Amino acid sequence: MAKISNEFKSTLEKLQQALLLIVDDSKVTEYMLLERYGETNQTAVVLDELTEIAQQAADLYVQISRLLLRTAEIQPTITPDMLGLLTDRVATISNRVPALERSVQEIKADWGLS
Repeated sequence: MAKISNEFKSTLEKLQQALLLIVDDSKVTEYMLLERYGETNQTAVVLDELTEIAQQAADLYVQISRLLLRTAEIQPTITPDMLGLLTDRVATISNRVPALERSVQEIKADWGLS
């Protein structure tokens, strides 16, 4: 793998872990909502939102994985273009993670799910 800093690798791993937790939390919330309230016109919209949140988190997770694979193929050092791409994606994903987490938390709060 092309050399990237341990700090950067750690950031990527933390982002992946956060994204996995978002997928898990949104799916658990979806399940709890269905169990408690069933599928109604009101819950259908929220269930769709939760599915979209999980899908966005999964897509971002895959983006990180693909970038890491591409980085592993670059030898012996990472190119400036690839480093720029990685840096930009990390910044974008780092900004998306809190928004996705908040969305799930707001749904939980709105429906009295904990």
